[in-house]
Amino acid sequence: MDLKCEDVWREISNYLDDQVDPALRQDIARHVSSCKNCTAVYDGTRNVVLLYGDERMFSLPAEFAPELRKRLSAKLTPERGSDLGWVLSLAGAGLIAAMLLLFSLPRFSPPPLRAPMSNPAVKGAFGMVAVNDGGKTFHVPGCTFLHGKSRMISFEEALREGYNPCIRCESELLQRVDIEPADSKSAEHAAVRQ
Repeated sequence: MDLKCEDVWREISNYLDDQVDPALRQDIARHVSSCKNCTAVYDGTRNVVLLYGDERMFSLPAEFAPELRKRLSAKLTPERGSDLGWVLSLAGAGLIAAMLLLFSLPRFSPPPLRAPMSNPAVKGAFGMVAVNDGGKTFHVPGCTFLHGKSRMISFEEALREGYNPCIRCESELLQRVDIEPADSKSAEHAAVRQ
């Protein structure tokens, strides 16, 4: 088998540990003997393994172990922090929570009204409603079905002219009727139901 240098480099550690099959071992030995780059990689890797595998290379003085233990225990035992550290931590957490709340508020605000005639104006029992000429329905201000050019008239006037509330506005008007005092409910409730 003809090996490339990359194949040898990938298997050099296994080759040194004698963990390759015999056929591959012979191919690597043949390639290393004829390639100066792979010979340099083989010699360098073997030297590193021999140096780090030799326990005499890292012999420590006898007094080193107690000193190391003392330093490690000093690093592992936390010192009592000052109260200022806790206060600063809590202030930072509060600041982050306030920023999150502040940036999430726009999501909870109502969407802007789409048309100028959608702005509410209180007049009469239900206020003003918007009607389109040529249409048969009226809309309360803020209705999502309101589009195009509209004129604002009172609720009572819309009923007199034969307009009926749109589906969305009818439910809103019925909710308003249920909230208002009982004496004004009956006539207005009947007008909405027509």
